[in-house]
Amino acid sequence: MQPMRFIYLLLALLALPALGQEQFSVYFDSDKYELKTSEQQRLAEWMSTNKDVKVVGIHGFTDEDGTSQYNDTLARRRITSVFKAISGSIAIRDDFKTRSFGELHQQSPDKALNRKVTLFYLLAKDLPREEEILGIKPAAPAPRPEPVYADRVVLKNPNGSTTEYLLDKEFMKSVHRAKAGEKLKVDNLNFQINTFAIMPESRAKLYELLMVMQGNPNLKIEIQGHLCCMPHDRLDLSTQRARAVYQFLIGNKIEKSRLSYKGFGSTQPIYPIPEKNEEERAANRRVEILIVENP
Repeated sequence: MQPMRFIYLLLALLALPALGQEQFSVYFDSDKYELKTSEQQRLAEWMSTNKDVKVVGIHGFTDEDGTSQYNDTLARRRITSVFKAISGSIAIRDDFKTRSFGELHQQSPDKALNRKVTLFYLLAKDLPREEEILGIKPAAPAPRPEPVYADRVVLKNPNGSTTEYLLDKEFMKSVHRAKAGEKLKVDNLNFQINTFAIMPESRAKLYELLMVMQGNPNLKIEIQGHLCCMPHDRLDLSTQRARAVYQFLIGNKIEKSRLSYKGFGSTQPIYPIPEKNEEERAANRRVEILIVENP
């Protein structure tokens, strides 16, 4: 005797958790995939009293007679028949798929009870918990699209001429991708000695930050200034330098709520003060970007 075969149309699940689900079955004559009149009436009565339910799975069964291939085809046709009968009248999940389980079904000694289609459904009161009941994990959020950054910017000078600056696209991408709590150094952002005036050749760094802020409207940052060489920041120069970057971004219409700034003087040196050489001084004399929010 061949094991009973069945297939079902289902919502991309390997199995349906039992909790919170109801079921209803209709039965077929041997080798038939159209419901007889009495079963059509039963199905119609079920539909009339269950207008607010949602079908989440349709299982089709056959008895053990016939080949596996024949029974699979017959079960599919039974599913299609019932699906057509309820479609348009009862809500049905549209993300179901076909799967064959063959002998995994426990057959009844009564062959008539094996020739059936079973509807698995949720009552209206359980629909708000549909995903939970079906054991479906929330879909992972789609990755945030990364803006396409320019590799250069052309700035107009007061005398009418233009200056072209090359942009560090990899730096811009690293800021865009950074997570809250990460800190990134803005390399080559230099100031005139003992002032907060940004060197002309460093203007490109300002535009790199501006373009990232424009391309990622949910990004919030804190601009942090650091000094080298001296143990005390008597002029609060580190704060003024951080504020200069802040003012540039504000002046280019980045919302204040997305920006803050802070000076640390020489309290957070990379190398001990006094530094041993210009390389160490340059490393301590820096501006960093702290990522505050980047959903």
